[in-house]
Amino acid sequence: MVVGTLRLEIHLPAADSLTAKRSVVHHVKERVRSRFNAAVAEVGHQDLWQRATLGVAVVGETQGVLDRVLHDILAVVEREDRLAVLDYHIQID
Repeated sequence: MVVGTLRLEIHLPAADSLTAKRSVVHHVKERVRSRFNAAVAEVGHQDLWQRATLGVAVVGETQGVLDRVLHDILAVVEREDRLAVLDYHIQID
């Protein structure tokens, strides 16, 4: 069994309240969960309107498969026009 994680630092430039931020973050989390069957949580910057840190975890049989899945998740998040990915970190153990 191999575990892969993805940490995403995102900026939500149009968010003018925590409610607006939560709406976008919720949408992204649900899209990743349903499309990739991955665990997703907001793990940082919960009190800031325009920043969020998301943690994603997936489990698989090989490192190659997990690397591809995590990069596919990154691509899906980057296509969301209401946010910008500032930084990301992928780790596979």
